[in-house]
Amino acid sequence: MKRRSSLPIFSLILFLFVSPAVLAQISAPGSVGSDKTSYTTFPETDSIFVFCVADEFTNAGELQVSTQLAGTKTFTWDVYNSATASFDFYFSESSDGQTSTVQGLANGCYRATVTLGGTSEIYRAWVFNNWIVGEGFVSDSNCESFKLNGAFTSSDMKYNDLATNAEISVAKDMRVQWKNGDEIISVLLNPQVFDPPTSNTDYTFRVYDRFGCEIKPTVSYESIVTKASFTADPMDGEAPLEVVFTNTSENGDPNSFEWFLYRDLNEIKKEAENGATEIDSIMLVAYDESPTYTYENTGTYMVKLVSQHYVNDTLTCVDTAYMEDYIIVDSSFIEAPNFFTPNGDEWNNTFVVKYWSMKSIKISIFNRWGKRVHYWSRNDIQGFENTYAESVWDGKIGGRFASPGVYYYVVEGKGRDGETRRAHGFVHLFRGKD
Repeated sequence: MKRRSSLPIFSLILFLFVSPAVLAQISAPGSVGSDKTSYTTFPETDSIFVFCVADEFTNAGELQVSTQLAGTKTFTWDVYNSATASFDFYFSESSDGQTSTVQGLANGCYRATVTLGGTSEIYRAWVFNNWIVGEGFVSDSNCESFKLNGAFTSSDMKYNDLATNAEISVAKDMRVQWKNGDEIISVLLNPQVFDPPTSNTDYTFRVYDRFGCEIKPTVSYESIVTKASFTADPMDGEAPLEVVFTNTSENGDPNSFEWFLYRDLNEIKKEAENGATEIDSIMLVAYDESPTYTYENTGTYMVKLVSQHYVNDTLTCVDTAYMEDYIIVDSSFIEAPNFFTPNGDEWNNTFVVKYWSMKSIKISIFNRWGKRVHYWSRNDIQGFENTYAESVWDGKIGGRFASPGVYYYVVEGKGRDGETRRAHGFVHLFRGKD
């Protein structure tokens, strides 16, 4: 605004509206946001400049007036006094420069008058030192959830209508966020967090307003929960199948794990179908941290792990994990070829029988007159990673090469699934080379 001493007193105050290229203005270096006044009857508006400060005792307001008037000028700063509804002297300086700056300003309206000879320019602006203080803490922590609690206060921003001296509030639009790292987990002041993390976690309680002022205190959650998890390897194979269970539980207490190995699912179903009122589905309970178990019989098996975390004498957090799939111990089988060629060419020189999940097996070879010419057996067969192939006859009888022709084989065995397995048929022995 500009004032000329030759004008009547009622028209001394004029606002100077300039294009961005003109430097005549009042600004606020260091402010984080701005707004405009909404006086009820006063025809003009003034700028509102906001500064973020740590507390109510800090004044960081700063204003700078710029002018195009050339020569030695007087810069006079006044501050509005709401008690008298008038401006009081604040600061004055004479300078050939084009700017004048005042710093460390408290909340209030400041008026800058630039005087050169009979020419005066008048500018006004409001300054607010905007502070937010707050804290957060954790409460109601249990095995299922905990509560994040936030509390804060912030400065009031009120200016006076210069026509009526009435107070008018500046809307700050206060908001809150609870964050875990970069993730916003809630915008409520006191949220309840379910499925608590299994490790100690720092949460950020952010309080901010539309001008960009904010606080971000850290709130630490000390975890009391555990999460059970494990892997099993392998998940399938022939019996006996050795399975290694690896405990990957989080925040579980040492020596507090329980493994429940269930019986074959088909056995449990069969008992249920037969009307059994009470079915004991547990085959074994183990307390090792990462046990190894050998499944001797074929079947379909489930495993459960329970992890515990002791909190106090009245509270222990517990979590349970099941496998997403079953351990499959394959059924037994026997398979034999219908010819072999013991001719020394290093290919198909022996009679090979394949079997899977067998506990014991015996094989007899008969000639065409029904006389047994060869016998092979194995008891207490242990597990193999794949279908096992056993070379059971090299095509010799009593150390001498057997005559080419047709022989009859009988294979009998006991499977790990409890089934008796049999296979029989003719096998051709070819002696000649290709």
